[in-house]
Amino acid sequence: MKQTMRRRMLFAGALAAAGLSGAARVDAQGGKAKIALVLKSLADPFTVAMADAARNHQQHYAAQFALTIRGTARETDTAAQIRMVEEMIKAKMDAIVIAPTDSKALTTVVARGVRAGIIMITIDNPLDDASQVAAGVSVPFVGPNNRKGAAQVGHYLAGRLQAGDQVGIIEGITVDRNAQQRTAGSKDAMDAAGIKVVAIQPGNWDYGKGRDVATKMLNEHPQIRALLCGNDNMAMGAVDAIRDAGRSGGVYVTGYNAIEAIKPLLADGRVLATINQFADRQAIFGIDVALKAVTEHKKQKDLSRLIETPLQLVTAAGR
Repeated sequence: MKQTMRRRMLFAGALAAAGLSGAARVDAQGGKAKIALVLKSLADPFTVAMADAARNHQQHYAAQFALTIRGTARETDTAAQIRMVEEMIKAKMDAIVIAPTDSKALTTVVARGVRAGIIMITIDNPLDDASQVAAGVSVPFVGPNNRKGAAQVGHYLAGRLQAGDQVGIIEGITVDRNAQQRTAGSKDAMDAAGIKVVAIQPGNWDYGKGRDVATKMLNEHPQIRALLCGNDNMAMGAVDAIRDAGRSGGVYVTGYNAIEAIKPLLADGRVLATINQFADRQAIFGIDVALKAVTEHKKQKDLSRLIETPLQLVTAAGR
């Protein structure tokens, strides 16, 4: 009960920081705002949670805004996501909220949306700062501090290890800002504890790729004591790689996202810890920030660059 109340307070605080308290009101003359939500792979439970929450939110505020949801088939299908954004620009949306598949490659089409007068907001994965400068745009990121979240998991893991122990980091798509930040946070925690990071390789957010990378790390570094994974899909792959190598119970695994499928692995100790970044609330926060900007007739350049959303460490102990 206390945790539930704490989460509600965190969500309320994030909304207040954005100047929001639920969905914004729409001008009587303006009618419904048209919002598009463009997501990554709809095969990923994390993305599905975002889409479901967004639909439910729109149903509660159906008189205020219409919502169009698009998502890719694969996590790395950047070309498809670019086409989706272009489609939404042609449809003359009032705002587009996007979880970019690639922090750099999406900048050009997002800038095109800005020039068309559409409010552009990112969630889950921010656009690359240098790319935004080059494109002459400023695109808000509504989401958690990924570096801080990964450091939380890393510090929890460090309590089970000793200085000098070896660990590996399985990150997401290397060019993604959220992948970079999670890797940096993991390294922060390991450096602080005197633990050696002997390998960093991309698992592209994918179970199969994560399993393959974990297998390679286990073979190349037989003394490895833990694998820090940039999301839960890759953590599940790492767990299976450890099992296949006959090292169950000998190598710790951490994840990120707290998807439903990771809960049994947390419960039996195959995964030590993960981070709940509240995928459902991220989508809602992003939509509400976009809606507020539209209804208040704000310009893209006047929007806050960062609206930070909550994080929570999740372990078998329920912390």
